[in-house]
Amino acid sequence: MTTPAPTPFGTRLRQAMDARGPLCVGIDPHASLLADWGLGDDVAGLERFTRTVVEALAERVAVLKPQSAFFERFGSRGIAVLERAVADARAAGALVLMDAKRGDIGSTMAAYASAYLDPAGPLFSDAVTVSPYLGFGSLRPALDAARAAGAGVFVLALTSNPEGTEVQHAVRPDGSTVAATVLRALKAENAAEAAGGRLGSYGAVVGATLGRAPEEACVDLAIDGPLLAPGIGAQGATPADLPAVFGPAIKNVVPSVSRGVLRHGPDAASLVAAASRMAEEVRAVAE
Repeated sequence: MTTPAPTPFGTRLRQAMDARGPLCVGIDPHASLLADWGLGDDVAGLERFTRTVVEALAERVAVLKPQSAFFERFGSRGIAVLERAVADARAAGALVLMDAKRGDIGSTMAAYASAYLDPAGPLFSDAVTVSPYLGFGSLRPALDAARAAGAGVFVLALTSNPEGTEVQHAVRPDGSTVAATVLRALKAENAAEAAGGRLGSYGAVVGATLGRAPEEACVDLAIDGPLLAPGIGAQGATPADLPAVFGPAIKNVVPSVSRGVLRHGPDAASLVAAASRMAEEVRAVAE
């Protein structure tokens, strides 16, 4: 008997956004946030923080985005906390986007893909962030693994950090910027899956803090896939900024907020209320 193909990430993401709103909440256990919650900067604090966020939000928001680095810094015990968070969040109905920003070549990139995009692995996530700055073609193992697993990939394109411009706005010999090249490549990856108006599974990271400076206004964000928009909250952007940044592509935007919600912990009800307020603000500007 032939095993049916998995439902593509883009389809599952659209369903989650329609049902729960488009908000993505990061799980970023900074040492300062642990302290603000009255927790120790240790594995016990990490576990309490992470479990509280997952239990409060995994049944309510479309996407949870754990930042791998904040778990990795505690070694194997921190990774064990991350594994449980991924499993618990997915079991509760949230899509999990692993914010790992991996980027390498050949067998090493394939190993990263196996870590996050192999359904048999303990860190299997619905999607993962990757870096294209060893060349977009270096991402092929991750793109192929995602397609096989019905998972997704979010590729850094126009990020919210100011340092990113020195690479992303660099102009290639053909006159296009590096960021525009990445976005075109993603649109090509999405072409088959996005036929008929469906959402593709290959997304871009485009900061909500960017505004529409002249060098950004000419970039085509219509990649037929999701656009992860970090920078809301602590980095200064608000949901009201999204229409100016994304224009007609706003229907595919997944706004990402971390500290703007997490600072309301450790009370679970306060976390839920903060996420609900942000989701309503996002929904209002996206309609």
